[in-house]
Amino acid sequence: MTQPLTVIHALTLTLDDARPEAQAVLVGGGRVLAAGSREEVGALAPRAQVLDHRDLLLTPGLAEAHIHLVTHGFSLSEVPLHGARSVAEVQARVAQRVMNTPPGTWIRGGGFLLSELGLSGYPSAALLDEVSPHHPVLLYSRDLHLSWANSAALRLAGIHDGTPDPEGGRIVRPLGCLLEHASDLVARAIPVPTEAQYLAAARAGADDLAARGYVSAHTMAFEPVEAPRALQTLAQRGELPLRVWACLPHDRLGHARALGLARTPGGLFQWGGVKFFADGALGSRTAWLHAPGFADGSGTGMPLDPPDLIADLGREAIELGLTPVTHAIGDRANTEVLNAYDRLRPHAGARGIRLRVEHAQHLRPEDVPRFRGLTASVQPIHLQADGPMIRDLMPHLEGLSYAFRSLKDAGAVLAFGSDAPVAPPEYRANFAAAITRVDDSGARLAPEQALTELDVLHAHTRGPALAAGWDDEGIIRPGARAAFTLWDRLGGNAQALVL
Repeated sequence: MTQPLTVIHALTLTLDDARPEAQAVLVGGGRVLAAGSREEVGALAPRAQVLDHRDLLLTPGLAEAHIHLVTHGFSLSEVPLHGARSVAEVQARVAQRVMNTPPGTWIRGGGFLLSELGLSGYPSAALLDEVSPHHPVLLYSRDLHLSWANSAALRLAGIHDGTPDPEGGRIVRPLGCLLEHASDLVARAIPVPTEAQYLAAARAGADDLAARGYVSAHTMAFEPVEAPRALQTLAQRGELPLRVWACLPHDRLGHARALGLARTPGGLFQWGGVKFFADGALGSRTAWLHAPGFADGSGTGMPLDPPDLIADLGREAIELGLTPVTHAIGDRANTEVLNAYDRLRPHAGARGIRLRVEHAQHLRPEDVPRFRGLTASVQPIHLQADGPMIRDLMPHLEGLSYAFRSLKDAGAVLAFGSDAPVAPPEYRANFAAAITRVDDSGARLAPEQALTELDVLHAHTRGPALAAGWDDEGIIRPGARAAFTLWDRLGGNAQALVL
């Protein structure tokens, strides 16, 4: 039996240099068969079903290049703290949840910015105790590199004044906040989600993205391995509405080897990357900086995975066909990751793997050309909140913070995401931030780094596809996956169309 054919009538941006625009696209068997004028395509399939979207714009499907997809799904039912501008506002939102939660049950939330709480230092457990003395509470900052716990949560985790800092983390004194890996001490005290809960969160996160117009996502390895496995299960059941490229944490690389996991293109779920963390984040002052460091005198941040480890385990990942994917925020972190990647380039090139730097947020001029041929997986939406902090904490790095234009001109492949639940998976904010460079203060951060609308479209479609090694996605040409996004205008309202 022959596959049914469908013709889409719409003004089409193909991102194919051979034919950048079209008026119709022919689809069959889940693949693009042709793109051209309505007359050309109609002649190829005169009896095909026609989808008339001539009032809309058709592009390759939106991709979310950096998300914690299952954590995002869980976050949809947690206390939302985005936009909380004071401790009192955080307390009010937690108190509301306490009223509707059985005593002793954990309360989780996230999305606050330390810089917006109106404090001169870190918030204490006592501030949360005021509204939740009997429910353990764990709240994550927007960047997920700092958490804030109440006394009940700290007790359950066994944390007291004499508890030593864990490797790669810091317990802030007076007690209440935990930086980097110290947050794991409390997180481990929370009951482990059941398989059913992981599946429900995976479904919620994926459905939310699909409803926003996305057709694919790259999910990172901040989450337990059970999270991507839940996505894999949904794919096997035919219940996953997105194509997913998933990362393993580097400490599970041996596990991947034992299971024979490798880059296996095809289907809606793929193990694709191995994740490393070179440093922390700007908001928690754990981004790793070259001297002079932060302007407030708080130091030069916190290095995490050593460069030699990234190079050594990165080589093992490449041998398995997996992509090294490294988080680097500060300029020193980016320098050290690039040094490690210089050792990996020959091996990655031989396997057709494009090395990835996640965030690439603050750079030195001499490091920008070193990104040639790499993926710079960046999140323009973060520019909006970070702009004022950059001017306050690292004014010497302002010109090459969120340096999208410089990275593109250097030959890096830009791949846009949100890092949800750090920020909402909102492509509109990425369009606005990358094009206007306007931050939350109303000022423009390094306006010379601005991109065009078409640049942003490429970074939200073709760029992520190239980063994942998916030559059949992010482009509209014969043989490509029939996964599109329809727009009322580019960067406006969007809906996914997967045939």
